Amino acid sequence: MMANINLLLFVIEAISYFTLMVMLLHFRHRIGLGMFLTALGVMHFMETYLAAVFYVEVPFGIVSPGSSVFFTGKLMMILMLYLQEDAAVVRQPIYGLFLGNLLTVGIAWLLQWHVPVELSPSRAPSDEFLQEMGWLMIWGTAILYLDAIGIILLYERLGRYLKHKIVLRFMICGFVLLTFDQIAFFGALHYVVGVPLAAFWGGWKAKMFAVCIYTALFAIYELWIGRAVVTPNARPISDIFSDLTFRERYNDLLSRTGRDVLTGLYDRTRMELEAPIMIRESLRQGQYATVMIMDADHFKGVNDQFGHLQGDEVLRAIALRLGTILRAADRMYRFGGEEFVAICPATDHGEALRLAERLRWTIETSVMTPDARPVTISIGVATVGEDGDDFTSLLTVADQRLYQAKKNGRNCIVGGPAIDDIAAAH
Repeated sequence: MMANINLLLFVIEAISYFTLMVMLLHFRHRIGLGMFLTALGVMHFMETYLAAVFYVEVPFGIVSPGSSVFFTGKLMMILMLYLQEDAAVVRQPIYGLFLGNLLTVGIAWLLQWHVPVELSPSRAPSDEFLQEMGWLMIWGTAILYLDAIGIILLYERLGRYLKHKIVLRFMICGFVLLTFDQIAFFGALHYVVGVPLAAFWGGWKAKMFAVCIYTALFAIYELWIGRAVVTPNARPISDIFSDLTFRERYNDLLSRTGRDVLTGLYDRTRMELEAPIMIRESLRQGQYATVMIMDADHFKGVNDQFGHLQGDEVLRAIALRLGTILRAADRMYRFGGEEFVAICPATDHGEALRLAERLRWTIETSVMTPDARPVTISIGVATVGEDGDDFTSLLTVADQRLYQAKKNGRNCIVGGPAIDDIAAAH
């Protein structure tokens, strides 16, 4: 009778765990993913504690809810997190749990050096349990790390044969990886805390039963609540946390699009998309932002005298040198021909003029034509607030000042009227 009651409680615990975690995951775009990850971390300690000390009898053996319900649920939640997000997000709780457990062991070691005060004879302080739990948690997290990699790899591999059978793949992955986990984690429990071997089969059956419960709940979620899960294309995998990341794939593709083939800088199309947003964001934050236009002086003569291939090499050298001077937050674009545009957030006009002078001096002293003559650039500078409040107006003013720099004899900078000293010096 008690075994059946325990089994019913087992099912209720699994349903409660899944319902809470899947709600946090489903509404992550409204409440933030941090709530889901925090709940996952809090449950990690409880499941490890229960797996070490709390066991109940069910019809198929002696089991621990910590290992059977909560750990199984956590691993299935990690797979769901991967399906909803990507591997870049999945690695956050894995690394966080592992580092947190290392810290637990480190603190337990430090506690040994304290001389505690015994407040009650019946509750004498002891750090033995904390030390024991710490190492057990580290071992459990190391296995979880392998479990997380394995369950995602297996899910991807099964996609070759069960492409549209998401629920079946979900269940098979749970069966396989939790069998592996039961063998690995139970070995540590048996060695560290003396859990009898008889509990192995009961624990394994309980985990398989829990997988069935979570699979049924997952099927209901997918059918009635969840969105369609996009199945990624199968391909050789070397690093699960790099190669199985949809968002990282997208960012990698994005970083390689909108690039100028010759110089490797972002191109004009990318500039027209990004620059207005950067200017608006600077205004929203109450910060300055500066636009610079740079043009290589007498560049047509380089092409005419040495040919376009040599001219291309000069342009590559200019782009490379400019990139070494600009800051991490700055963006450089090839505007067209021998013209370049830089967007410098959080940069007032005076700072921009000093930066422009460094750019001008760097090109003059480090880039040469094939016959060893220095290459120079002219620069026009415009700043938010003083010269305009949007990218188009700033670009227009900067372009006018570039034209003025050409008229002034080239190899110089033209900015606002309050700072003509740098322009006049060249």
